[in-house]
Amino acid sequence: MNMNRFILLLLIFFTTSICYSQEKKSIKETIIKTYYNDINSAINHYKKLKKETSNEYNFEDENELNNLGYQLLKDNRKEDALKIFELLVSEFPNSFNAYDSFAEAYFLNGNKELAIKNYIKSLELNPKNENAERFIVNVNYESRDKNKFKIGYTKQQYLEDLDELANTLTTVNPHPYKFMPKEDFWRVVEEKKKLITVTTTYSEFIWHCSELVANINCGHSSIPMYFIQESEMLPANLRFPIELYNINGKLYVVDALINKKMVKSGTEIRLINGKSSTEIIKDINKHISSQGNVGNAVKRHLFNGQSTAMIPYSFGFPKRYEIVIKGKKKPFVLNMLETYQFQLKNLNSCKETLCLDFIGEQKNTALFTIKHWDFYGNRFSIIKKFIDDSFTEINNKNIKSLIIDVRGNGGGNSWGASYLLQYLAEKPFTYYKVAPPNDAKLKPFTPFDNRYKGAVYFLTDGRASSTTGQLLALAKHLNIGTIIGEESNGAVFYTAGQKMLSLKNTGVFYSIGRYTHITNVDSISENGGVLPHYYSVQTIEDYLLDVDTPLEYTMKLIQNK
Repeated sequence: MNMNRFILLLLIFFTTSICYSQEKKSIKETIIKTYYNDINSAINHYKKLKKETSNEYNFEDENELNNLGYQLLKDNRKEDALKIFELLVSEFPNSFNAYDSFAEAYFLNGNKELAIKNYIKSLELNPKNENAERFIVNVNYESRDKNKFKIGYTKQQYLEDLDELANTLTTVNPHPYKFMPKEDFWRVVEEKKKLITVTTTYSEFIWHCSELVANINCGHSSIPMYFIQESEMLPANLRFPIELYNINGKLYVVDALINKKMVKSGTEIRLINGKSSTEIIKDINKHISSQGNVGNAVKRHLFNGQSTAMIPYSFGFPKRYEIVIKGKKKPFVLNMLETYQFQLKNLNSCKETLCLDFIGEQKNTALFTIKHWDFYGNRFSIIKKFIDDSFTEINNKNIKSLIIDVRGNGGGNSWGASYLLQYLAEKPFTYYKVAPPNDAKLKPFTPFDNRYKGAVYFLTDGRASSTTGQLLALAKHLNIGTIIGEESNGAVFYTAGQKMLSLKNTGVFYSIGRYTHITNVDSISENGGVLPHYYSVQTIEDYLLDVDTPLEYTMKLIQNK
């Protein structure tokens, strides 16, 4: 036998033997096949196997138990999952991820105190564990004092917090002056300081803070939770006593509340306490965070949900309101509220987070709705399965027109958007041009063999932000479909990876974006959002009658095609 050939065969045999000897059975799969329905017995079986046959099973990989725990959570067996995660931390006491999972299981079982304790332990093992850090801050946010409206701090405390806020915004966010010149930003800071007096209240101060945060024009930097901090502490008798709707820069009554006898729904309001609707919207918009130099679209949606609170903050909490309506010259005084409960109106037919419906007379148009992309970690399998199953059904039914509704989708895990694009794109694409170095979306994606080949339409609005803006930017750049609605909240440039913080003295919570992400699109400006091919929003009449104007417009496009 040729010596080289003999050596080659020997190497192959040796390598195969090593690989074979290293193969170990999955302890997770073993438990699932044997004692999955009895976790106490499963744990005893685990310990017995480890003691008697440790070389046959994969006890070294902590993901075996970790994945088993999440499988139990997925099956809604929370208490059993907790037992597996308890075993996990005892087996891997130096693993930050084990304590992170243990903490999540405690939280899902309703034990917030032990959840925090284990997240703190996880942070001790890995100070860079942002999930643990985020959870602890969020718990503090949820347990915040919600009755601080009239509380006052010293002038010095307010000034210190303004300095802290301004300095943190401009050092943590990597691009604080991209959309607003540095000198303008700091000029506003000094203007706010001059407004602080010994009688300044917490409610007045947080209104000042919101303008500073909004001035860096970062969609991931804001006073968090859509004006909730400001709204929740506002007494009902100081609210503006009519719900308003901003459409194309005009203010319309959608619910007159206690003033129904004086003003009808659908009425346009021209003046409030002597200020025009244009002036009011301009002032309020300065306090609403958005991405880059986007137009009115994103800001009007937040106003529409919080008009009864935002107007009082803008006016300095007056105890009396008088309005002038279209067609009338004389103002009249409104009745003030005693109680108030806002009812959020659903703007599309989908009642769940993920929906697939077939619409039209022949049910030959697919309506595919995703309300957010918040499917991280093990939960990503949920949205992946939804997308896979949806396109299997769409293709099997030979659907020629697909409407993708992302209105109100404020973003989330960009893996969901990139996965969806693989069903829509005709050629390979790269999701990001710039992102943190370890982000795999900097590499090309290949479209799926069973990609959808029919006509695609996107429904969007000003609330479509972050990952959704990226999806729309790539779709428009790659000529994937037709976009209907209004400008999205950003498109190409984002500073994501937001971190929630609170000011030292006043405890105002705020979020800051930290990591630069630039979508791989050269045909759309970094300064704004994705402009639709066809602009379509509800008129006030359609809103009051629950008519989905953009969807009806899209159906007409499909019919006329």
